[in-house]
Amino acid sequence: MESIGKFLIFMGRMFIRMESFGTYFKLTVDESIKVGYNSILIFAIVSTFMGAVTTLQTAYNLISPFIPSYVISLVVRDMTILELAPTIMAIVYAGKVGSNIAGELGTMRITEQIDALEVMGINSASYLVLPKIIASLIMYPLLVILAGYLSLLGGYMTAVLTGVMTGYDYIYGIRYDFVEFNVKFALIKALAFAFLVAAISSYKGYFTKGGALEVGQSSTSAVTNSCIAILTADYLLAKLLL
Repeated sequence: MESIGKFLIFMGRMFIRMESFGTYFKLTVDESIKVGYNSILIFAIVSTFMGAVTTLQTAYNLISPFIPSYVISLVVRDMTILELAPTIMAIVYAGKVGSNIAGELGTMRITEQIDALEVMGINSASYLVLPKIIASLIMYPLLVILAGYLSLLGGYMTAVLTGVMTGYDYIYGIRYDFVEFNVKFALIKALAFAFLVAAISSYKGYFTKGGALEVGQSSTSAVTNSCIAILTADYLLAKLLL
């Protein structure tokens, strides 16, 4: 409870003694490049292979004369939209972006850069953390959209190249009985996970104490706690919205 209270106070500190809009805009753009643009490659690789493997495994388990082949891509579509793109990629996001945020802020803390900002009258929590959270909220949903598209594309390429099913059947399965709310649900989860990863990682890094060893421990703790928070939020959102 003490940690939760400290975290909530930390979140509230970001909205006092704030800087100008122009300052936050520039910082948010810089952070968006770091958390979003620099994550495109790993997201593209993981999501493409994720769709390919899901297609092959689904096809392997649904071999039956009574099950039409388009069911394979239908299953891949729903798994990708509901879980693989927003949730599994959030774990990757926590490992890549969360550890980076915690390490960056932890290093600034032990080298007294954060203390220097406070001495100059700058609210360090607002100046350093708020742009990271805003950038995460903007960029992660876009990365989820990209991951979903590439996952389905990877599944299509695998289905066609391996002869598991025809391209026509794959597209038909993706379109069959499509539920539009699933996309909204995925984006809602993406926003929640983006906030959790950025906020928890910033909290762990900001309150780092010690030296270089503790910075590594903060990064590890940030990723671990972010993953637990992601899985917990995933269950609660599924329970509330589905």
